[in-house]
Amino acid sequence: MGDNTGHTNGKVLVTGGSGFIASHVIDVLLNDGFEVVTTARSDEKGRRIVESVQSAQQERLSYVVVDNIASDGAIDAILEAEPPFDYVVHTASPYHLNVQDPVKDFLDPAIKGTTGLLRSVKAHGPSVKRVVITSSSAAMINPMNHAKVYNESCWAPWTWEDALDSKKTYVASKVLSEKAAWAFMDAEKPNFDLAVINCTFTYGPVQRNLPGLEAMNTSNQRIRDMAQGKMKEGLSPTAPVFTFVDVRDVALAHLRAMTVPEAGGNRFYIVGGHFSNKRIADVIRKSFPDLAARLPLGDTQDDFPADVYGFDASKSKKVLGLEYIGFEKSVKDTVQSMLDLNLGL
Repeated sequence: MGDNTGHTNGKVLVTGGSGFIASHVIDVLLNDGFEVVTTARSDEKGRRIVESVQSAQQERLSYVVVDNIASDGAIDAILEAEPPFDYVVHTASPYHLNVQDPVKDFLDPAIKGTTGLLRSVKAHGPSVKRVVITSSSAAMINPMNHAKVYNESCWAPWTWEDALDSKKTYVASKVLSEKAAWAFMDAEKPNFDLAVINCTFTYGPVQRNLPGLEAMNTSNQRIRDMAQGKMKEGLSPTAPVFTFVDVRDVALAHLRAMTVPEAGGNRFYIVGGHFSNKRIADVIRKSFPDLAARLPLGDTQDDFPADVYGFDASKSKKVLGLEYIGFEKSVKDTVQSMLDLNLGL
């Protein structure tokens, strides 16, 4: 842990600090005694990030406004600041469902944003020991022909041609940007190593600085929608993803992937268990009886498939020492965090 003499465990650049996963990554880094600099798209967003953490930790958190993290040299000047950086955690990635131009909206920012960041670190961050990139299980999973058991050796089959189909743009961007990162490491042999976090559907407490429930991360939206009564008449289908993880485990995975020596050069499948929408509704009903009237009836059919694909998270347990938070606690804590914000749930 850091002490009161101004000593820290090191200095970390976190891209995309306003994001759901990033907010929890910043929390665990500060709790572990690191100094954190995060990128934000505006002063207002930057201030919101800093104000959201405990006041005692605010002196170890600062922000830099970067309008477009994927633009050439976006972080060059940041990396040259003193004292030098020890680590970079890249969480910023485009995710929105309104794809007008797959290349401009998604593929360029995802692929060039990732390789451009690595290039900047190589040229302007000579002290950086390791880069951790937030990828996704979307880079691993093939919904058209599931592996019996998914692990880190699995890659989704999407190509550049697939990516131009707007229905596949997001998942393809995850494969192509992660592959580009590993190809960069192979070709450029920089003075740092790389670890990649491939997390699945991520639930868990919403960030404290959430301006409104509509600004919530995509995975948690299904829990929000149920709690708001939007699925009272019937649950939407769970497919295509039947695996979840709690954001606190994802954040811890980033910290450990950054600090555990043998994590370098590895990707990690971060997954806590299976779920279905029916199971979410059942947990909410049991944990929050006041919300039961907003949920579909308890005898609603569960669409969890009997032949659901398996997963192997043993590498994250062994190398990163993760012990995953259970499904019931994750859903319960997510709903409670929404209620605590008094945003009109």
